[in-house]
Amino acid sequence: MRRLLLVLLPVLATTAPGRDSQLPAPISAGKDACLGSALIYPLDNRPTPQCHASTLAETPTGVVAAWFGGTREGHRDVGIWISRNIEGKWSKPVLVADGSVGEEQQYPCWNPVLFLPQDGPLMLFYKVGPSPSTWWGVVRTSADNARSWSAPRKLGTNNAIGHLLGPVKNKPIQLKDESILCPSSSEHDGWRVHFEISRDLGKTWQVIGPINDGKKFAAIQPSILNYPDGRMQVMCRSQQNAVTQSWSDDHGRTWSPMSASNLPNPNAGTDAVSLKDGRQLIIYNHTVRGDTFPSGRNMLNAAISSDGKDWKPILTLERAQGEYSYPAVIQTKDLKIHITYTYLRQSVKHVVIDPGKF
Repeated sequence: MRRLLLVLLPVLATTAPGRDSQLPAPISAGKDACLGSALIYPLDNRPTPQCHASTLAETPTGVVAAWFGGTREGHRDVGIWISRNIEGKWSKPVLVADGSVGEEQQYPCWNPVLFLPQDGPLMLFYKVGPSPSTWWGVVRTSADNARSWSAPRKLGTNNAIGHLLGPVKNKPIQLKDESILCPSSSEHDGWRVHFEISRDLGKTWQVIGPINDGKKFAAIQPSILNYPDGRMQVMCRSQQNAVTQSWSDDHGRTWSPMSASNLPNPNAGTDAVSLKDGRQLIIYNHTVRGDTFPSGRNMLNAAISSDGKDWKPILTLERAQGEYSYPAVIQTKDLKIHITYTYLRQSVKHVVIDPGKF
């Protein structure tokens, strides 16, 4: 019983502020830290009935976003869509991948992740398959900043995890030796977090983990944070009402036992980024599941930390009935923070934040 209380107390301490409206008021475009907030495409005449799971990357010609879209999540017509931000405006979304190529039938696509290595083409990772417990990883590359794409290539398999997935939801990081470290997870044997690392731009892979057994903490979809002293931290979605975390002191080779952070989680995706000023930023739903508003995915928030242990909510991106979820966050070379997230499952919202104002 004592161990259970140690896990739950941090969660209970942080869910109360969301319920009594002590969190910051929802942001407004052009006010305070929010430089802009708009949908990538309008709700009327949208390219697909539903969409979800956006991703972001900065290229030499601007920011690129991708997401999966189709009739509904899991439908065989779901593919990967791309839009490029050109001089502050988003281009018309284009379908760049579906689950039919090289397969005996067309499968749904899931969870795209964009990543631009230091010396290499823009990479688009995504998953193909009937469900998250049976899907497999695919990668395509673009040498012209998302205008055109190579043929899809499966990532392969590994004895520790089965199908390789690449980054399961959130962006990889590139280590000093230029290897690509992908935060990943699997769902076919409980919810377990692992890492996939490539030293040849995705041609071959090694697996680290899984780092949890899926029992005490059922966790997936990690995001990686870096610290000046060389430590790494992952923040994960979980089924235990808390954003969970794990730490590495050896450049990601081994990881500490998973534990609960002081942030709540309603079993929904998060994303995080290490800012150039040394602070850490996470985008997440500051709620748990329940019937009392706000709960679940109808409030989306940002929190900041200097040490990865004490997180302070600083922004409320959305607070209304409906789903606002699955964020992606990057910091561009001009130091602005770009965030995208699922907006009512009907569009993708793009928010630009000035980190100098919080």
